[in-house]
Amino acid sequence: MAPPNTIDAGLHRRVASPESESTGKVAFERNYQIPDFTIKEIRDVIPAHCFERSGLRSLSHVAIDLTYMSLLFLAASQIDKVENPLIRYLAWPVYWVLQGIVCTGIWVLAHECGHQAFSTSKTLNNTVGWILHSFLLVPYHSWRISHSKHHKATGHMTKDQVFVPKTRSQVGLHAKEFNEKAVEEDDHAHLDEDAPIVTLFWMVIQFLFGWPAYLIMNASGQNYGRWTSHFHTWSPIFEPRNFGDIILSDLGVLIALAGLGYATVQTSFLSVFKFYVVPYLFVNFWLVLITFLQHTDPKMPHYREGTWNFQRGALCTVDRSFGKFLDHMFHGICHTHVAHHLFSQMPFYHAEEATAALKKKLGQYYIYDDTPIAVACWRSFRECKFVEDEGDVVFYKK
Repeated sequence: MAPPNTIDAGLHRRVASPESESTGKVAFERNYQIPDFTIKEIRDVIPAHCFERSGLRSLSHVAIDLTYMSLLFLAASQIDKVENPLIRYLAWPVYWVLQGIVCTGIWVLAHECGHQAFSTSKTLNNTVGWILHSFLLVPYHSWRISHSKHHKATGHMTKDQVFVPKTRSQVGLHAKEFNEKAVEEDDHAHLDEDAPIVTLFWMVIQFLFGWPAYLIMNASGQNYGRWTSHFHTWSPIFEPRNFGDIILSDLGVLIALAGLGYATVQTSFLSVFKFYVVPYLFVNFWLVLITFLQHTDPKMPHYREGTWNFQRGALCTVDRSFGKFLDHMFHGICHTHVAHHLFSQMPFYHAEEATAALKKKLGQYYIYDDTPIAVACWRSFRECKFVEDEGDVVFYKK
C-alpha cells in the first residue's frame, strides 16, 4: 500500500479552522492523513469464501425471523384474555419491544436482498425483498435504488444520498476564518438555541418519524431544490428507466396498507395499532438510531469532489456493538457496517470474519466506537451540527 497522503499545510487550514472544541480534536483534524488504499488491496485480505452467497442459507434466516414474528403475534393475541390488568399492561410493552426487534431483523434481510447479497439469483433477491419490505411499508425498489447511490457516494458532500451534513452557512453561522474568539462566540450562541430539552425533543421526532420522513420527503438527504420522494416516478433520485420499479414499489406498499385497512375493518383500529403500528414505530426507531450512529460521529470525515474516492467514502462509517443479543437479531448490521460498505454484496453471515481481516489491514482507518449507545447518540446529536463551507476534508463541528 502506498503511504497515506498527508494533508499539506494549505489543506490543513481548509480541513479544520480554529474552533471552541478541545485542542485534541483540532490537532486530530489538522494532522489527519487521507487513506490511500486501493479497493483491490482491501479485498485481497478477505478470505474468498466470505463473498459466497447462499440463497438457501439466507432463506433459513427469513424463516427463523418469520417464525419469531408469528410466535410473538400468537402470544400477544392472548394478552387481553388475561384477567389481571397489571399483567396485561406489562405484557403489551414487552411484545412491542420484542416484535420491533424481530421486524428490524426482517427489514435487514430485505436490505440484503436490495444489495443482491441474499443469493446469486436476482429474481429471488427482488421477490423476497419486495415482499418483506412491502410488509414493513418500504417501497422496495425505490429505496434499493437510492440506497445504492448512497453506497456509491458515501461520505461525499454533494453526491451522498442520506445523512448529508449541513454546512456552517446552512445552519445560519458566519464563517470567521482563523478568528478563534469570534468562532467560539458564534458557536456558543448557536448552542444557546439548542438547549438539552430541545435536543431531546428533536431526537424523539427523528427516531419515531425520521424514516418515513426520509421516504416521503427525503428528510436528511441531498437538497435537490424541489420535492423529492421515494414514492413518485419524477423524483430527481430516479431515472426514466426506473419507472416500472417505482410503480411496483408503490404497489407493494399499497397492498400492505390495504391489508392493514382490511384488518382494521375486521377487528378494530386499536387492535391494528397494538399488533402492528407500535412495533412498526419501534422498527423506525431502530433503523434511524442504527443508521444515524453509523454515519454521524465527530471522528468521521467527509470529502468533497477531487479528494473523495469510493474506498475513502466507504470508510466514512462507524462500527458499534449494540450487545450480543441485538447484534445477532439485527444480523450484524451494527458492528460490521464498514465491511458492508466496502463490499455490499457480501452476505451478512460472513461479515464478522471479513471485519476481523479488515481491522488488521485498515489500522487507524477502521472506526469502531465502544461508547455506550445512549451516550454516543447524545454526543452525536450535540456535537455533529455542521461542517465548514470550504475544505477538501471536513469534520463535524458543534
